[in-house]
Amino acid sequence: MQTDVVVVGAGLAGLVAVCELVRRGRKVILLDQEPESSFGGQAFWSLGGLFMVDTPEQRRLGIRDSLDLARQDWLGSAGFDRAEDFWPKRWAEAYLQFTAGEMRPWLHGLGMRWFPVVGWAERGGGLAGDHGNSVPRFHVTWGTGPGTLAPFVERVLAARADGLVDIRHRHRVTGLQVTAGSVTGVTGEVLAPSDAERGKPSSREVLQSFEIAAASVIVASGGIGGNETLVRQSWPRDRLGEPPKTMVCGVPQHVDGLMLQHTAAAGANIINADRMWHYTEGLKNWDPIWPNHGIRILPGPSSLWFDAAGNRLPLPALPGFDSLGTLKELCRRGYSHSWFVTTQQIIKKEFALSGSEQNPDLTGKNIPLLLRSRLGRSATPPLEAFKNHGEDFVVADSLEMLVEGMNRIGERPISLGHLRTQIEARDRELQNTFAKDLQIVAMRQARAYIGDRLMRTAKPHKILDPKAGPLIAVRLHILTRKTLGGLETDLDGQVFGKDGKPIIGLYACGEAAGFGGGGYHGYRALEGTFLGGCIFSGRAAGRAA
Repeated sequence: MQTDVVVVGAGLAGLVAVCELVRRGRKVILLDQEPESSFGGQAFWSLGGLFMVDTPEQRRLGIRDSLDLARQDWLGSAGFDRAEDFWPKRWAEAYLQFTAGEMRPWLHGLGMRWFPVVGWAERGGGLAGDHGNSVPRFHVTWGTGPGTLAPFVERVLAARADGLVDIRHRHRVTGLQVTAGSVTGVTGEVLAPSDAERGKPSSREVLQSFEIAAASVIVASGGIGGNETLVRQSWPRDRLGEPPKTMVCGVPQHVDGLMLQHTAAAGANIINADRMWHYTEGLKNWDPIWPNHGIRILPGPSSLWFDAAGNRLPLPALPGFDSLGTLKELCRRGYSHSWFVTTQQIIKKEFALSGSEQNPDLTGKNIPLLLRSRLGRSATPPLEAFKNHGEDFVVADSLEMLVEGMNRIGERPISLGHLRTQIEARDRELQNTFAKDLQIVAMRQARAYIGDRLMRTAKPHKILDPKAGPLIAVRLHILTRKTLGGLETDLDGQVFGKDGKPIIGLYACGEAAGFGGGGYHGYRALEGTFLGGCIFSGRAAGRAA
């Protein structure tokens, strides 16, 4: 077979690239190893959050954002410090200008809309020039992940009907064809048909091989987050310490990183492979879709955070403030889990679960359900289901009973007296409108933002106040998710070889390219920049190819 362009991977980045190609009349073969049920890839499972700057949604809430402020936050978070950060830094600047300019009107023109309350993720909590978002920038797409995919899925399927796109599921690429230093096609295996539901493991039985010649190949195959072996091999032990003995997995098993290895075998250069983005607030899914399925809590600022032995974590380990800093602190302590100690009043307002399937109101664009579930007396139904069925939740009417439950499922015994002393010390700080406990300062500051006061930050109260109960302890696991490094590319998405020269005919986008250039986040992400990076880099690679 022969075509103009082969795109490897039918996730968000690949779909955006295909849209750009067919707009220019190119014929495309889109290959994906999974069955049709998984069309759209990881983005389907996401909350649909997009990092955007100085939007109408922000301005309506009184948020004053700017490109200069966003750049300050990004560079303070990224910490670029390597020679190979040349292209990632250029990608970061290009993406920032996109988010503050063309991004929203372009996506709005494609039919995308956003929830009116802008979220405040990765708040940092240090100095102005350090890590974190100075203002809320997390725009949740109306329809969550499926809503983010929809404009591109519709256009790709329409292009297939017009004969411009040939979509081939169950086609796993195992190599790139290279002729005189240029990529001229792909080779691979046709896998047996599978009726596996979206996200569930599918058969790896091989039926036959295939070859496709093409003028260009775009690699949009994702990262390594579903392959714990590769995650552990890439773990930056010099910066984060040893990885925990056990982790839960935040992406389907097919996010295996194998295409990155095949691309590197053809001469492509992978940089920043040790930079990764895993979460510290993972739950074991009581109703799993893929093996070792984990769900992340997106917390508000009020829960108390303790290590497995019952010691309160220090700054910057506040809920929702510094994911990498908290991960480093937990790995230093050497435990496999940590604890939130909180109340029903806090979780009903502050806990959100990441994932389209965990947010049926936003995903289904159901306003009556949204009003009932977000502003009612209980937590959202999916969260209440985790509280009732999940093995990581302990619910009790007294601290004594709570500690008994924690000790039944924790890896280290917790002293009732020690835990009580720390909680009571925090509770005493609420007796005045001022405090030295910086978590309480952060809670009050968060409520100065109307979006947090309405939907994401509970009214400050004592953890041991019976009126706020019952008491709740949540066992938290490390959740594997994103690789921040990847294939080194220029601003067109063209991949560099190990010799530092561009490889003719080879492009990369999405997580496979570190969301741009081989790692445009640097060491830390500001959230909403994964889907956004897929869209931006997919667009660039598609236009260039």
